[in-house]
Amino acid sequence: MRVLWLLVACSLASGEPPAERPPCTDCADAPSSAVEGAAAASSGGCGCGGLSREGGPAASSAKTSGAEAAAVEQAAGEGETAAGVDEAARPSVTPPRLLQVQGGEFTMGHDNRSVSPSTFDEDGEGPSRRVVLDDFLLGETEVSNAQFAEFARATGHVTDSETFGWSFVFVGQLTDEANKASSQAVQAAPWWIAVNGASWRAPDGPGSDALGADRADHPVTHVSWDDAVAYCEWAYPKLTPAEGEAGEGAAGEDGRGRGRLPTEAEWEYAARGGAAAGKKRRTFPWGGSLSPGGKHRCNVWQGTFPTENTREDGHATTAPVHAYGSQNELGLHNMVGNVWEWVHDIWTIYHLAPTRGEPPLDNPRGPAAGPERTKKGGSYLCHRSYCNRYRVAARSQNTPDTGTSNLGFRCAASVDHNERVNVAGLAGLSRAGA
Repeated sequence: MRVLWLLVACSLASGEPPAERPPCTDCADAPSSAVEGAAAASSGGCGCGGLSREGGPAASSAKTSGAEAAAVEQAAGEGETAAGVDEAARPSVTPPRLLQVQGGEFTMGHDNRSVSPSTFDEDGEGPSRRVVLDDFLLGETEVSNAQFAEFARATGHVTDSETFGWSFVFVGQLTDEANKASSQAVQAAPWWIAVNGASWRAPDGPGSDALGADRADHPVTHVSWDDAVAYCEWAYPKLTPAEGEAGEGAAGEDGRGRGRLPTEAEWEYAARGGAAAGKKRRTFPWGGSLSPGGKHRCNVWQGTFPTENTREDGHATTAPVHAYGSQNELGLHNMVGNVWEWVHDIWTIYHLAPTRGEPPLDNPRGPAAGPERTKKGGSYLCHRSYCNRYRVAARSQNTPDTGTSNLGFRCAASVDHNERVNVAGLAGLSRAGA
């Protein structure tokens, strides 16, 4: 059955008077059609890379204090206990398993502008450059709603979207309640709606539940770069000398071995298959064809964006973090498609490539300063005709406080052979790519 997002978008123009609108950059009254203004949209694809909270937080009456959000967290926890939730039926709340990726040299980026003419220069996909990486650890999957919920419960962490009181939701997944309460769209991408009450807990806006039976094992969304970093540091702590094995030390001042976000170079290297892939220059983690043999390997848009999604891959929005099986030799799931993933690097479209005879770039970590952070992998909103960014070399960006319904993350950690990350946090360390 086809999903007609246009019907949802049109309903924004009717119904009960909206609540006070959450401010956002370049927002306007929601259009009567989700495709209104699409012709004027640029190669920004689904438009999520241009979303920002600029101008919103300071003026937003919907912004909540940390104490208020913490009270909501406590009340939610008490409600679950009172309802007698069957803990045995819940998806795992243990942090995703980290796979050890053997380091090596590879070619990052590409030089073939014809692969995606609209994004090659705009997104800084080139030039290709030789990079060498140390061994590192990378999450087998994206972090799920259930896993992030355990972090929030254990630490009382309040996300940026909860603090601001609103987040960006794709128009096609708005709940009825969110549809009535929101009427502000982003002018350049009118299918993005700033929704009061949208957060990781309510990914489709008020009335939705990230911890519902059909959503708990989907990737957490509406998390900022800082939220993602906080989770990774909590989920994969470093052992102290007393906790470690003989001869192993505690965490150094540089935090090596502690949970973190992957660098863009680490992410791309792993997505390409790491050392196991040799010198293969893959478009996707598994090869050069999006759907080899007619089999769907990832969660992206089918049909006509943004009005019609035929869901040929089985999902209209997010999919479970283990959906489609591993995408390459390393055993990694959903590296492309499903949700965009924050990485460590500050955003830039300018890259220096070593010249012939010069050594490769050594564990690059991006610029030292800048207003935006990089994200990789594309999402369920990507389509070749509109947002061809679900390729290994593709990339985009957001301001670090941004939250959207198609943006999540996976964790990483450095490998220090004299020290180790907390094995309990790893939920079973597995070596891949050796």
